[in-house]
Amino acid sequence: MVPFAAAFVCPSMPVPDRAATILIVEDEPTVCELAAEALLEEGYRVLTAADAWEAEAILARESVDLLFTDIDLAGNTNGLSLARCARELSPDLPVVYTSGGRACLPPCEAVPGSVFVPKPYRPSQLVALTQDVLRAALLHAV
Repeated sequence: MVPFAAAFVCPSMPVPDRAATILIVEDEPTVCELAAEALLEEGYRVLTAADAWEAEAILARESVDLLFTDIDLAGNTNGLSLARCARELSPDLPVVYTSGGRACLPPCEAVPGSVFVPKPYRPSQLVALTQDVLRAALLHAV
């Protein structure tokens, strides 16, 4: 199984840049807005898309530090294919999947090193998870 997100804080680990750019791909407007607001309040730059096509256009023109995507998206698109496409553009891009219709995500469906968080999640969980994933990416890059 793809690891569930588990927030933790270790003071000796590098602190991620609060101005990092997060792309949220979510077709439920209210859920997207709540996630975006939580990350904006923490100082992140947030871009949003309602489907994979819109997200792919953003990824082609913007530098993104983390992709947070729902798995089942509007317009018969999905976050699994989106993440594979995003990794072709940026092989080290951290990916976090979410879904309200799945309890877990088999590793064969996910990009390597990704994380899965089931819905519903609290905005504070999303913020902590974002910090942890960006921190881990920072460590991996060193």
